[in-house]
Amino acid sequence: MIKKYSVKKLLNQGKFLLNKKVLVEGWIRSFRYSIFISLNDGSTIQNLQIVLSTNKLDKIIMKKITIGSSIRVIGIVKKSIGKKQYIELQSLDITIYKLVNPEILQKSILQPKRHSFEKLREQAHLRFQTNIFNCIMRIRHHIAFCIHKYFHEHGFFYLHTPIITTSNCEGTGKMFQITTMDLKKNERIDYTKDFFKCKTYLSVSGQLEAETASLGLGKVYTFGPVFRAENSNTSRHLSEFWMIEPEIAFYHLEENINLAEKFLKFIIRYIVENSMEDLIFLNQCLEKWKKKKKNYLLDKLELILKFPFKKISYTETIKILDQEEKKKNIKFSHPIIWGMDLKSEHEQYLVDKYFKKIPVIIFDYPCSIKAFYMRMNNDGKTVRAMDVLFPEIGEIIGGSQREERYDMLLQRMKDTNIDFNKLWWYLDTRRFGSVPHSGFGLGFDRLVQFITGMNNIRDVIPFPRTPNNAEF
Repeated sequence: MIKKYSVKKLLNQGKFLLNKKVLVEGWIRSFRYSIFISLNDGSTIQNLQIVLSTNKLDKIIMKKITIGSSIRVIGIVKKSIGKKQYIELQSLDITIYKLVNPEILQKSILQPKRHSFEKLREQAHLRFQTNIFNCIMRIRHHIAFCIHKYFHEHGFFYLHTPIITTSNCEGTGKMFQITTMDLKKNERIDYTKDFFKCKTYLSVSGQLEAETASLGLGKVYTFGPVFRAENSNTSRHLSEFWMIEPEIAFYHLEENINLAEKFLKFIIRYIVENSMEDLIFLNQCLEKWKKKKKNYLLDKLELILKFPFKKISYTETIKILDQEEKKKNIKFSHPIIWGMDLKSEHEQYLVDKYFKKIPVIIFDYPCSIKAFYMRMNNDGKTVRAMDVLFPEIGEIIGGSQREERYDMLLQRMKDTNIDFNKLWWYLDTRRFGSVPHSGFGLGFDRLVQFITGMNNIRDVIPFPRTPNNAEF
C-alpha cells in the first residue's frame, strides 16, 4: 500500500524518501509551462512541486487543470534540479477530485493576484484557501494550543463556564438578550413564561463562575467565546470573540502581574520557535503591502521577550502623561485628569512613545472606573486592578486581585448598583473559607492580531461577528 503524506511532512522528510513512491493530495496553487504544478494542502505555507510526465494520461490532464482544482497524486520523490525546493514529485498517476471553472475563478479571491483584506472578508468562506489567511489560521491554532500547554504544565484546571447568563459580570456595556418568546412591540413581557423563566443573555465573561471554581480547585482557567453588543466598528473590536480567563486562589496582585507577564512571554516565545515559517511569510507580506521595515514582525516579537515589562501605578501614569503634554506640547483629545478612564491615545503614547514599545502594566486604578469585584486598597480610592498594554494595540489584558471580604464586596455592589439578588451565589462564596485570589482576562483575538501584525481584528478570526455583519 502506498503511504500518504501531508505536504509539510513530505517536504520535511523528503531527503529520506528519495526514489520512494508516495501519495499526496491538495489544491493546485499554480500551473507553469504545462508541466509544473504547485500543490498545497494547508499543512504548510510551502508548496510541493509536481512534475507531470509526458504520458497520454498526463497530457489529457494538462488540458483540464485549473488553479484551485483539487487532485490526488501518486509519484516518485526526486531531488529537485531547481533551487527553490530540495525535492519534487515526479507524477505517475493523477486523479482529479474537482476542477474549478476558470470564469468562476476570475470572479473570486482565489484569482492569483493581490486582493484587499476587505475583499477577502466579502468571500470569507473562500479565504481559508488564500496563503495569507491559512497562514494566520495556523498561527492562531498554535497560540491556542500553547495556551492550554502553559496552563496544564503549571497545574491549572480547564473550566467550561456557561455561555447563557442572567448577569453582567462587568456591570456595564450592552449584552445580547436571548429568548424563545415572540417579542412584540408595546407588549409587556412576562419573562416567567420564557424558557429559563427569567431574562437571559449571552455571557460577556466567565470570570465570576471561574472564581467560584478557584475557591475549590485552586488554579483554573476558561477559554471560550464571549459576546458584547456595543455598536463599535473599530479595527480592535468584535461582537463575538474569545477570552482566556485564569483565576487563582491564594494569589495577590503582585503574583497576578508576574503571571500575566510570564504567560504572554511564553506564548510569544512558543510562536517564534514553532511558527517561524508562517511569521517569515507574514513579515514579507507586511514589507511589501504595508511598507513595514525589514523583519518588522520578528523584531517586534523579540522586543517583547527581551525586556521586563514596565510596571507603574495609575497615579504615576497620570503624572507622566501630564508632564509629557506640557513638556513636549502634545495635545491629547481627552484632558489628563486623575480619575479619568485612560483612552487608547493615552495608552498608545505611553507604550509606543514614552516606553519605546516595551509593554506596560498599570496597576491601582481609581475604584470609580473599575468593576465592583476588584479589591479595595487601604486608601479607599483605588482598587487592586491591573491592565497590560501592548505596543500598537493597547490593552491586551485586564485583571485584578478580587475582593474576598464579604462586607466590602456587598458595599461595592450597592455603590455600583449591582443586583446582589441575582449574584447572591457569588457573594455567598465569601462566607465559605474565602481567601485572597486574583485573575485576569486575555483577549485571544487581539493577541493573534498583535502576533500576526494585522491591522484589523476581523482578519484574524474565521468568521467575524460585528455590528451589521453576521454573514457566513
